[in-house]
Amino acid sequence: MPEQISKYPEVTLQVLKGAGGRCGAGVEQKILTQCAPERFCSFASGEVCIFGLEHVSQLTQIEANDLAGALRTMEGGMGLHGAGGLTATFVVGFLAGALACWRVSKRKRASRR
Repeated sequence: MPEQISKYPEVTLQVLKGAGGRCGAGVEQKILTQCAPERFCSFASGEVCIFGLEHVSQLTQIEANDLAGALRTMEGGMGLHGAGGLTATFVVGFLAGALACWRVSKRKRASRR
């Protein structure tokens, strides 16, 4: 059964409880026996263990290499974030500055006539 990572694990647990999950201490853990009771939910269809970002080192089904690979994929496709975005921002800024300088010099030449 799955381990899930959430930026807001407490909210995720509340949603699961609201959806009919039996969560927390005292709920029998048949499959995810290593999940901390406060992060555990059980459903008729299976079990789930919710981890916050601060608990990723405790995951048993996902390894550091899996997370590192996912992060590398995110960095490569984040649009204007990362090195590609920095380069694009620099180029746009440079062109905007060059255009502004050109307009100022054009006005100065026109006012001299």
